[in-house]
Parts: sequence; C-alpha cells; structure tokens
Amino acid sequence: MTSRRGFLKTGAALLAARYTRALPSLKRLPLGFSTLGCPTWPWARILDFAAEHQFASIELRGILTNMDLTKVPELAPERLAEAKRQLAAHGLVVSDLGASAQMHDMDPMKHAAQLDEAHRFIDLAQALGAPYVRVFGNEYVKDVPRDAMLAHIAGALHELGDYAKGKGVTVLIESHGDFTDSPSLLELLQRADSPNVALLWDAHHTFVSGKEQPEDTVRQLGRYIRHTHLKDSVPAGNDRRYVLTGTGDVPVKRQIAALAKIGYRGFYSFEWEKRWHPEIEEPEVAFAQYANVAAGYLREAQNSKG
Repeated sequence: MTSRRGFLKTGAALLAARYTRALPSLKRLPLGFSTLGCPTWPWARILDFAAEHQFASIELRGILTNMDLTKVPELAPERLAEAKRQLAAHGLVVSDLGASAQMHDMDPMKHAAQLDEAHRFIDLAQALGAPYVRVFGNEYVKDVPRDAMLAHIAGALHELGDYAKGKGVTVLIESHGDFTDSPSLLELLQRADSPNVALLWDAHHTFVSGKEQPEDTVRQLGRYIRHTHLKDSVPAGNDRRYVLTGTGDVPVKRQIAALAKIGYRGFYSFEWEKRWHPEIEEPEVAFAQYANVAAGYLREAQNSKG
C-alpha cells in the first residue's frame, strides 16, 4: 500500500510536471523567487531549478539552515567568483539580498547590532554585484511617540543609504510588520531622504494588512518601488493560509498590471514562505506554478500597454 508520504510526493511531482510542460515557450521574463521558499535546497539545486523553469533572478533569503548570507559557504569571499560564474552560466542574476535587520530597536546596543548586519549585507551585495539589500522598519515601539519612531527609523535608513551609496547598492525597506500602509511608508521614505533608500513592495502585506488596493499603493509609492514580493492566500480563521498563485483572494494579477502600467523595471519575485510555513506546497510545485501563471499575467499586462 502506498504510504501517505509517497502519495503526496508522487502528487507533487505530477503537479510540477503539469506546469513544467507549459514552460518551453516561456522567455526570460523578469520573474524570480526567494530562497525563503526552498529551505532544504542546496545552492546547486536552487540554480538548476531556476534556470530549468526560465526564472531570470533569485532572491537570496537564507541557504539551507543559514539565514545569515555572510556566513553561507558558497558566498564566502574566496568562493564568490565561482558563485558569480555559476549564476552567469545559469542565465541568472541575484535580485537582492534579504537581511533580517530591523531599524526600530531603541536600545543603542541592539540598534547597533542591526545596523552591523545591514552593513555586512551591503558589503556582500557589492561583492556579489547585487543591487539591493532589504531591511525592515519594522515596529512601533510601545510608549515611543509616532513621530519619534519614524524619525528613528528614517535616520537609520539614511545612515544605511550613505553607507551603500559608494558601493553601488540601494537599501530597500519592505512593506512589512507595522509598516504596510502607503502613508507611513511614504513618510519614512521622504524622511530618509536618500537616493540610495527605496521600497520593496510586499504586495500581499499592503493588500491584506494595509487594506489597500494595488492600484492605490502603486499610485502613492510607485516611484520608490525597486523590487516586489508576490504571493497569494486565503482567510484561515483569524489568520491567512498561503495558496498557489491565482487560487486565493489576493489580486496578484492586478498587482502585476499596476506595476507594468507605470513602467516598473524590477523583478516580480515569488516569496513562498515555506521556511516559516512548512505545511504549504513544496517549492518544486509552487515555483513552477508561479512561473507559468505570473508569466501569463505579465504578458497580458505588457500587451495591454500596447
């Protein structure tokens, strides 16, 4: 008798194959995925899968058990040249590096540690030739007035922008945590006042948590958007459950169309949160399905522009 594990593995393989068959005609559209979605894949597997499914970029957010990219063996200084050769051989670029650094800490020592992580990621991005490093806002600290909170975070972003400027890197604050509404994000970006600080639009968060329609978010923040996270979900009690692209109630198609309409030049990156939610579909299924569905959305959006 086939075990449940065997059944699920076979089913996942069949579903992945179904979407793979649709891909031969797919050109290298600006689609990517985050390694957050494949926490058990080694470096070589990530590159092979991305190339096989015609992704143009990968977003580095941990490799295997290591979330600190500056400690990943394949990205060590003595191996960076080989990593860059492998990326080029697979027709891939690194869209950005996802740091865990959060700018809200008011404790000076904790804040310094967060800035140090961001600095190390900026150094690695420069060495790797990656244009962006993502950081978080990330919270309103209890008993700290809003204006003081925004000033603190914006000041940290400005400092990071200054550090990144000479390295050809831009620091991106993600719409995440307590900062998922356009007015707050806009105020932070304006206060940061740096050409090397911009926005990573997590379109799921501004829709689900920020209660904003994608067209409204892009209208307010579009000029700052350099990179994008896309994913779909459905309500699950008081929370959300991630589902395959186009099968939930997040308007991913409209999110892509809104970006295409303003001439967005960045990547449309799939952030499948498998590392934090191991129960969701396996990456070989979800990534392949996203490549197929998002390509259709993007081609339709490009065609509608004429």
